[in-house]
Amino acid sequence: MTDYTQDSPDDEIISKSQRKRDMDSLQDLGKELVELPNDKLKRMELPEDLLTALLDHKRFTSHGAKKRQEQYIGKLMRDVDPEPIRRQVAVIKGDSAEHNAWLHLVERLRERLLADDAALAPFLVDYPATDVQTLRTQIRNARKEQLESKPPKNFRLLFQTLKGIIPEPGHSAPEEEQE
Repeated sequence: MTDYTQDSPDDEIISKSQRKRDMDSLQDLGKELVELPNDKLKRMELPEDLLTALLDHKRFTSHGAKKRQEQYIGKLMRDVDPEPIRRQVAVIKGDSAEHNAWLHLVERLRERLLADDAALAPFLVDYPATDVQTLRTQIRNARKEQLESKPPKNFRLLFQTLKGIIPEPGHSAPEEEQE
């Protein structure tokens, strides 16, 4: 009598067509990575051999060499989880709804802090590791800029500071808190 309750290795058979679609998808992701500037590639969390292959692709001038390198990049990507890379590429290209929502949150908080002094207390409750003195100075300087119709240098600086304080969803703690 055959025991049908055990899982056999055949339960997870993937068709040849599906494997080909998966490989094409990885090669397409590799092509997207190749189109990114070198400095953005270096800031991404990529395996060293994949980063080297991507940077090498940019050096090649021959069409055939580029095609072979793209296939090699696709092969390297088989050993990597592509989802974190896809998310990073989406953030860089501005296609990530989650990243855009986070940026809008930071903008709203900046507007609240500039509009009302009372907004600082709840902000400090939510983000207790904040350097209060620096934040107050930046808020004061940004308000002064707006009143005097000066270029928004401190307004932008306040935004960058808030980006460093407020953790982005799906990422580790902000850089200042990691130390």
